[in-house]
Formats: sequence, structure tokens, C-alpha cells
Amino acid sequence: MIKMKRKIEIPEEVEVDVSDGTVTVEGNDEKVAVKLNHPLIDIKIEGGEVVVLTKVDNRKTNSISRTFQSKINNAIKGVTEGFEYKLKVVYKHFPMEVKAQGNRLVVSNFLGEKKDRHAKILEDVKVSVEDEDITVSGADKEKVGQTAANIEHNMQAPNTKDRRVFQDGIYIVKKPGPED
Repeated sequence: MIKMKRKIEIPEEVEVDVSDGTVTVEGNDEKVAVKLNHPLIDIKIEGGEVVVLTKVDNRKTNSISRTFQSKINNAIKGVTEGFEYKLKVVYKHFPMEVKAQGNRLVVSNFLGEKKDRHAKILEDVKVSVEDEDITVSGADKEKVGQTAANIEHNMQAPNTKDRRVFQDGIYIVKKPGPED
């Protein structure tokens, strides 16, 4: 017995496939696959819409169905528009050299350290470096956000340094939000 339906409109240029608890969204040469499994929630495609059906009407199941709806909306937005994070390289004491090499970002001379620092770039995420600006972009919102977080986290001054003096690092300055 179906208690609640949540409908998500599918744009014309986007194809959506639902199989084995995975929703695959394709469009504009991009592909995003999202695993969405719950025993009390079904996901179906009906007449140009993705429908999230709940079998029980309670707060917990409703919140999970809203999460599924948001993840599907993010996948559709990702393949049509994409997601983009902007990061800024900040240094006061030692000039840093930042390069994207394969699946990692390499930072040389961070706080005068001899060893290079590395941050992992997840697959299907593009990272471009121009002077002190870094742009992280891609179709999967979670992968793009995790890559930006990896970069920011790995490029912080150690706890042994005074954070008021050593503010060197790479910081997220713009991320996608509801207004985008």
C-alpha cells in the first residue's frame, strides 16, 4: 500500500534509469549513478517523472524519501549544469606552488616544508589551477565537494603553529548552494 508519492520532473535532455536500488542519470555526456536503497521506499519512472513511493507514513521514512528526492535532483542538476567549487591559495610566509597531477593535487613549499603535500582528486572531477585560484568542477555533487574538502583539509597549518600568525593554506571561498 502506497502512503506518499514524491515526483521529480525529468528534463528532455536527461535520461534516467532505475535498477537494483541504483538511479543512473545521463545527459550532456555526463553520467551520475546514485545508490538509493531502503526496504520501505520504491523508486519508479512514470511518464517523464521519477516517483519516490513510501510504504509507511512516518517522520523517519518521510525524511529518507526527501533525501532520495534531493539526491536525484542533485544528479539531474549535475548532468545538466554541473557543480563548481572555488578555492583560494593563501600564503604570507612562503610562496606555494600548486599543480594538478593525475588524480592528486600537489603543493610544494607549504610553510617552507621540504616534502610536497598531496590531496586526492576523486574520479570524474576536474581540477584547474590558475595562479592563486583553484576550480573544482564535475557532475557528481558529492565527489566534487569531497575533493574540495580533501584539498582544504590537507593544506592547513599544523597545530604546532599559531593559527593567528600562520594563516597559510587553501580555503574554499565559493560553493554551490540553493541560490545557484
